[in-house]
Amino acid sequence: MFGCVALANSGRMSRATGRQSELPMRVQDSNRMSMMYATPQSKQPSFGKLGIPKPQSGTSERRTSFFGGRRASGASMSRNSIMSGFGGTEKIKDARPLHDKSFVQQCIRQLHEFLTEQGYPGTLAAKTLQSPSTKEFVKMFEFIYRQLDSTFEMPNSKVEEEVPAILKALRYPFVLSKCSMYSVGAPHTWPQALGALMWLIDNVKINWSLSRQELLFSDFCEDGDNIEEGAEYNKLFLDYTAETYSKFMQGDDTFDDEDEAFLNKLKRLYNVDEAVLSSMEERHRILSEEVEQLEKESQTDRLMTKRMEKVKLQADLKKLQSYRSSLETFKANLENKAAELKDELETNVSHLESLKHERNELQNLLQNQKFTPADVERINREKRELQQTISSHSKSLEDAEQHKWNEEIALAKVKEKAELKLTEYHKLARKLKLIPVSAENTRGHDFEIKPFECGPGNMVQNKTQIQMLLKKLVSDVEEENSRLANSKLSLEESCEQVNCYIMEKSNDLKQLREQIRKLDEQLDSDMQELVREEQDWAEEMESVENHRKLLEKKVNYGYDEAVQQLKAAQQQYHLVLQETNEERRTVANNLASVFTTAANHLSITEKCLEDLHSRVQRVCSKAVEEDEAAVQKLRDTLKSFMLNANSL
Repeated sequence: MFGCVALANSGRMSRATGRQSELPMRVQDSNRMSMMYATPQSKQPSFGKLGIPKPQSGTSERRTSFFGGRRASGASMSRNSIMSGFGGTEKIKDARPLHDKSFVQQCIRQLHEFLTEQGYPGTLAAKTLQSPSTKEFVKMFEFIYRQLDSTFEMPNSKVEEEVPAILKALRYPFVLSKCSMYSVGAPHTWPQALGALMWLIDNVKINWSLSRQELLFSDFCEDGDNIEEGAEYNKLFLDYTAETYSKFMQGDDTFDDEDEAFLNKLKRLYNVDEAVLSSMEERHRILSEEVEQLEKESQTDRLMTKRMEKVKLQADLKKLQSYRSSLETFKANLENKAAELKDELETNVSHLESLKHERNELQNLLQNQKFTPADVERINREKRELQQTISSHSKSLEDAEQHKWNEEIALAKVKEKAELKLTEYHKLARKLKLIPVSAENTRGHDFEIKPFECGPGNMVQNKTQIQMLLKKLVSDVEEENSRLANSKLSLEESCEQVNCYIMEKSNDLKQLREQIRKLDEQLDSDMQELVREEQDWAEEMESVENHRKLLEKKVNYGYDEAVQQLKAAQQQYHLVLQETNEERRTVANNLASVFTTAANHLSITEKCLEDLHSRVQRVCSKAVEEDEAAVQKLRDTLKSFMLNANSL
């Protein structure tokens, strides 16, 4: 059944997988056989790969056949050896590494995943799947088989015969004996039972894949629901299968021409557009390049680059905003200056107009008046007097300005000295925490001097007030200083006591340090001893580990030999058991005939003795009267006969 399912599957998947033939190649590589009957390594098996190998080139390595044997290629080779796998009685050797612990653990994980995904009702503990009981194995087998036949019910009796019969009916290529069902969880039995479960799971997945199969060219066909089941497809597939199988029986392994012709017929049947396919391939190539580009970009951490750019842009934005605010401030200042200059210009214009008007009036007055020579002389004399007065006033003005300049220089020097002293005062006041008003030692008073804001009178008043506050503050500080001095004396006395106590404790500390030093030396010696012991232990552990590995290697080798010997012993046991059963039946028959003969002889002897006894009694009854000695003789004879009869 497995081969039939693989053959049917290959016919349906020929277009998707691109195989060169619909039947398996006659030769495979050595590890293909394990893939034929084992669960694929991935979680989701690739449909169409379980029973159908990938196409190989003409120079590829020779592979074993699907049914387990090796055969040479050639047109003249007979195909009877291949077909004997269906009708012959030769057992196929299981090529799966069922005795490999890693392979068994992988199969257990896949079995656990399958049962979990399908909602297995029983418990799925790791210990249960490592060595399950017969009852648990039957439950798992029944659950998996119900995925193929939902109406299946496991009988309550003779399950050890039912499970092998079901596997045989499903064409399971290997033998699961009835004896192994009595101890499924045994180490030598569980791998074979696990292999049967994995083969059954593969059949379930193949059945699901066949039921869920979709068409490759569904977009190009009008009736996309049942076109593959139509008469045209069946005819094409049967013709293709017949032609390739005929060549396969003649010794061919590749069918390139038939595959190409079959694909062309399928394209014509499904109306495949080559242009659409080429456009889709081009689109796939473009998308693949985009994906590669995105993967390369993802390696440089685009998000971090964008974040760095964002931080830089935010910094530039802040700089621009600050520059904009400074420009707005500068613009406001320029506008204020422009307004002031405009007002001043208007004032100067009005003053210029008034001066022009006055000049016009004076010109009119000059043009209208008439002067006499006496007036001119008087005016000239007054002009000279006025010039002398102007020169004297100019000289006095220069002297006054020079004096003002000297006074201003002296005032600036005095002011500079005052500012220096005021700065020193403020600096000292800040050190003493007297300014500002919120400082610690101000007590709500303002000790800051501002002489150039309120005039000299206010300065004197502030100076007097600040001096009074400072004197009061000095007296308070002196009182506090005296109190602190007394406290200092008491603290010094306490400090002396503490120093004495510290000296005592330092002596104790020296003793303790000496003890600690001795303990450290002891600890170092102990640690060195411990390190030496650890090294000895490590060397001993290394030797033990090497010995353990050697023993493990020998045990594994011995275990493999023991397994082979066990298999040979089991085969010898079955032969000896058959011979023993035959001998037992022969011995039983012989014993039965001997016992029958002995019983017949005993019955005959007993009958003879009874007759003899009756005769002796009659003779005795007659002879009693004749002779007493004869009676005694007869009694002795009777006793001898009875002894002989008992001995028989």
